[in-house]
Amino acid sequence: MKIISWNVNGLRACYGKGFADFFRKADADIFCVQETKLQQGEIALDLPGYTEYWSYAERKGYSGTAVFSRKEALSASYGLGIDSHDMEGRTITLEYDDFYFVCVYVPNSGEELKRLSYRMEWDDDFRDYLLSLDKRKPVIVCGDFNVAHKEIDLKNPASNHHTAGFTDEEREKFSLLLNAGFVDSFRSLYPDAKDQYTYWSYRFNARSRNAGWRIDYGCISERLVSALKGFTIHGGVMGSDHCPVELEIFD
Repeated sequence: MKIISWNVNGLRACYGKGFADFFRKADADIFCVQETKLQQGEIALDLPGYTEYWSYAERKGYSGTAVFSRKEALSASYGLGIDSHDMEGRTITLEYDDFYFVCVYVPNSGEELKRLSYRMEWDDDFRDYLLSLDKRKPVIVCGDFNVAHKEIDLKNPASNHHTAGFTDEEREKFSLLLNAGFVDSFRSLYPDAKDQYTYWSYRFNARSRNAGWRIDYGCISERLVSALKGFTIHGGVMGSDHCPVELEIFD
């Protein structure tokens, strides 16, 4: 089974920059996107053979997630069931026969870390949510986690220790998720791989210099590790300040 995750940083804009071509070529079983920046009815996609699941932020032009699945899910839910978190369209959960799939767009701590305290609450509640699912079935969670976990996961760690996405607090929360029974698929397969990034700022020619961050993940329940077949970062795919990532799991 092939799963693609991509923060498109505005689906309408990305759609005009090759999204549809990549979608067709990827031929994924599940294709999830973050930061759609859409409200219901603002886009019509021609994706024959896929069931669409959308979660919208109340604020227009902000956040939002979507999942396109070849197989219709047994059930779908949106949000974490916590009102203070569920206004921004950040999570979609699909239940299948043998696993739960979660698409996530984790909040950014923002300039001057203005949302860091909120982000800490969100991380704790999201981890609890995933663990509640994991008690019932294994979980696959893909998306933009807005954190580079280790120094190897960004180009310039020394100058970013107090920058959103690489604070000690955010990194510790991701460690807590892994310690609670989840696995970073990419690092499981490539523990020492360097210069592998999924996000590059639009400023300072960051992408051409590969001055990036690895903040887009596919995390799986530990008991799914034996089913993990591969993980690919599609760094050459343009259209957003993030690139797609691909998780292969099961036969």
